[in-house]
Amino acid sequence: MSQRIRRTLLTLCLAVAALAWSGGQAQAHGFTSTAYADVVETDGRPRTTLELEYDLLVVSAADAEEDDALFREGTAAFENGDDRSRARVLDTHAKTVTAYVAGRFLLSSGGAPCTARPHGGASMTRREGVPYAVLALDWSCPDGGGLRLHSTLFPDREQYVKDTKTIVTYTDTVDGLSGSAALDGGHPSFSVDRPWYERFGEFFRLGAEHLLTGIDHILFLLALIVGSRGPREVVLAATCFTLAHSVTFLLAALGLVDVPADVVEPVIAASIAVVAGWHLWRLARPAVRQPALGRGHLGLDRAGWTRLAVVFCFGLVHGLGFAGALGIDAAWSWTLLWSLAVFNLGIEAVQLALVALTFPLLAVLRRRAPGAARLVTGLVAAGVAVMGLVWCVQRMTES
Repeated sequence: MSQRIRRTLLTLCLAVAALAWSGGQAQAHGFTSTAYADVVETDGRPRTTLELEYDLLVVSAADAEEDDALFREGTAAFENGDDRSRARVLDTHAKTVTAYVAGRFLLSSGGAPCTARPHGGASMTRREGVPYAVLALDWSCPDGGGLRLHSTLFPDREQYVKDTKTIVTYTDTVDGLSGSAALDGGHPSFSVDRPWYERFGEFFRLGAEHLLTGIDHILFLLALIVGSRGPREVVLAATCFTLAHSVTFLLAALGLVDVPADVVEPVIAASIAVVAGWHLWRLARPAVRQPALGRGHLGLDRAGWTRLAVVFCFGLVHGLGFAGALGIDAAWSWTLLWSLAVFNLGIEAVQLALVALTFPLLAVLRRRAPGAARLVTGLVAAGVAVMGLVWCVQRMTES
């Protein structure tokens, strides 16, 4: 075996090990979080409805405002699983919670700050199976227009989570303007009258980052790559996956599909194990140690078409996972759909880049050292299958 082939083999194995390790790390609660904010114009003033991870809000607000009672009562309410008691704790400590949130989610008009006050009591909802607190704030803003939002909710410096994203939707806030935005530590502010290309650029970046940090989706794609027998098969598999998750992504955005995260997340994990296991099963069959594509439609044999059908079905489920990342349950609007389409383009850009970087290496390895290629793809598939099974069990027991 040449030195170049050995280096390729070692690089691919180390990449899988790194993905598996980081994927295991990502399962720990508190690694990252997403906040959601809906801004509307009510009686001539902005009203924001915020949805924040309940236990993260309790810990962060209690620590920042030195409210030990909030921590004790909020933690107990989180552990007993009663949403009414959780909301009651937030109402009891409304001053602490409002001070924390309004100090990190800010509105200004014409360059002057707006002031916030609570609207109604707290309530609870769930996002991807996680309890979220729902808080409404009314804002008093000076005249002058030019509404601007700034979010530093749950910053890295608090050391509870990393890379918090705030997904903002706004409707008829200033001069009938509507739109959406994605904020994080690197891009914490936006104006509602900003150019359309800035808004779409944010969602493209968010989509790309979501795939790069979504180890489960990356491992599924990796399983597709190592299990493909040629360029045509990997292109068709990636295209099939793209079409499938785009369908459910769009249906979720239109409000036509709503599947609980308790169902979606274990199935995504199972899909990773199934696709990786499929390749291991083919490697174990002597008849396919020298595979060749068939002469049917698009050059695929029966096994190739069966694999595409399975990939398409699992792609539908992954689309629901992508939709869940943005908390898509808002009212239908063209503005939101365009933002979501750009988010999807960000996902596809990273997906195509991973295929372009990985598959040529495997193609060279298969041509120059078929035995080494079977070994490396088998090791990759085995590692991916194990991680998929581990995640599936974890997500089923946590749901």
